[in-house]
Amino acid sequence: MKITITGSLGNIGQRLTKKLTAKGHDVTVISHTPAKAADITALGAIPAIGQLTDPAFLLQAFTDADAVYTMIPPHHTDVINYMRSMGDLYAEAITAAGVTHVVNLSAIGAHLPDGPGPAKGSYYVEQKLNASGLVNVLHLRPGMFYTNFFGAIPMIRHQHIIGNNFAGDVKMVLSHPEDIANAAFTALDTLSFYGKNVRYVAGDEKTGAEIADVLGRAIGKPELSWIEFPNEAMLQAMMQNGMSEEMVRVYMIEVGIALRHGGMLEDYRRHKDDAYGVIKLDDFANEFAAVYAG
Repeated sequence: MKITITGSLGNIGQRLTKKLTAKGHDVTVISHTPAKAADITALGAIPAIGQLTDPAFLLQAFTDADAVYTMIPPHHTDVINYMRSMGDLYAEAITAAGVTHVVNLSAIGAHLPDGPGPAKGSYYVEQKLNASGLVNVLHLRPGMFYTNFFGAIPMIRHQHIIGNNFAGDVKMVLSHPEDIANAAFTALDTLSFYGKNVRYVAGDEKTGAEIADVLGRAIGKPELSWIEFPNEAMLQAMMQNGMSEEMVRVYMIEVGIALRHGGMLEDYRRHKDDAYGVIKLDDFANEFAAVYAG
């Protein structure tokens, strides 16, 4: 089958591309970086170099595809409007190209029209794709990526703490890019999904304190503790590390506030028995330790 992948060779895209090409699928990978073309070709895929925001390029990349995998790359400014505009562009290109199956990377919280952080953008994208009547869509809703904890390594090294803007007794839903790639691969390999569908991808649920304990022991720092940071202190720290103010507020602070109150996870709780995911925090701890040691 012919499958087009958005998201270049990121944490999910690279894994997904490898799995699909290994099964003999004809895979096109979209990237805005010309230097990625050789890496894409090395995986047995076809590079499509251009901008996702270019409707003509997007239509060309989707034309003749049996299925597409859609995701919205992080954006530094005007985050929600960017997500919504990409949802419009994807839906228009999918309809014009006659694509029949779509696997869309969404997020926990996307059941809420005005959800926290990027969830409100994900909600819009889901609804936009669902409105394409003849298209079969599977929305994958993962929780927080385990790999986000790699960003805490400098803090752990120099301050011997890890944390966020919520207390250590707040529970998070955790997902590994490998589980997400496997869920997408299973769907794209067979195209056996029909209608409009949602599937949560969650490998584990842990509190901040439990995360600090597991990761701390894995790196030989059993004293590692989870710290709740004030919103503004976290904002300033993340901005000093190069993130834009809007990125921090949307992707981190709003999500942390929502986790404190719990409403973000209500729909996940109702469907968690059907969630896909096998990689636990203890499994990821070995991966984290290897990166920390390197």
